[in-house]
Amino acid sequence: MNITEERNGENVRLEVEGRIDSANCAEFQDRLLKAFFNSTSVTLDLEGVVQLSSAALRALMLGKKTAESKGGSFVVLNASPAVCDVFRVTGFDKLLDIR
Repeated sequence: MNITEERNGENVRLEVEGRIDSANCAEFQDRLLKAFFNSTSVTLDLEGVVQLSSAALRALMLGKKTAESKGGSFVVLNASPAVCDVFRVTGFDKLLDIR
């Protein structure tokens, strides 16, 4: 997994590539939550993600709750069809702002 971060004022964009699984999910969650330290808006670009584990879903839920607690936003962009299927099957398509 590789994560690239771009900051623009209060906005952070994280671009993720590879697999988000139990082996690297702690790093993913840490980077996602740290993105909210000095910002209120985080955009997560998943175009390069080929697989998403249940541990990654937990991290995404923490990102959503962190955004809500700060009165900010958390948006997921460019999810592949396979990742969209995971969101649909788990109901995350109704919980997250997916574009």
